Amino acid sequence: MYYKFSGFTQKLTGAWASEAYSPQGLRPVVSTEAPPIIFATPTKLTSSSTGYDYAGKNKVPELQKFFQKSDGVPVHLKRGLPDQMLYRTTMALTVGGTIYCLIALYMASQPKNK
Repeated sequence: MYYKFSGFTQKLTGAWASEAYSPQGLRPVVSTEAPPIIFATPTKLTSSSTGYDYAGKNKVPELQKFFQKSDGVPVHLKRGLPDQMLYRTTMALTVGGTIYCLIALYMASQPKNK
């Protein structure tokens, strides 16, 4: 047996499955048309018999080889100078923020002299 919450009596009451899964009498709207397919639309037609070229060349295998190469460089620094600049900026802001917080904590802990 299925149950639903009755807004009138403020208790659980027996109900049919369709009522129990559609609270307050709301019914799901069923579309008569099929939704348009988003990811299967071709970006361009090719002359080969393979069909469609979906969103270009797959770069994942090449990037996997690049990032999994064991050259002693951490993954977050593999792409060179931009990654190094981002890493160093992040570390500088982190250290600066920590120092600022410690100074603010020290100043807040000292009593004010009149």
